[in-house]
Amino acid sequence: MTVRVGDKVEMKKQHPCGCKTFSVLRVGMDFKLKCEQCGHEVMLPRVKAEKNIRKILE
Repeated sequence: MTVRVGDKVEMKKQHPCGCKTFSVLRVGMDFKLKCEQCGHEVMLPRVKAEKNIRKILE
């Protein structure tokens, strides 16, 4: 899966605020994602993030 910094992704599970779209801030062994609705930043291991991404929007 090719995910780059600046992409917007739709996840399978929603954030507690109700939003499913996140922007990618960092790519490496971990993904740093920022919720589009509330602005909360989340760090996920690469394997878990790639498993939970439904589609790349941008």
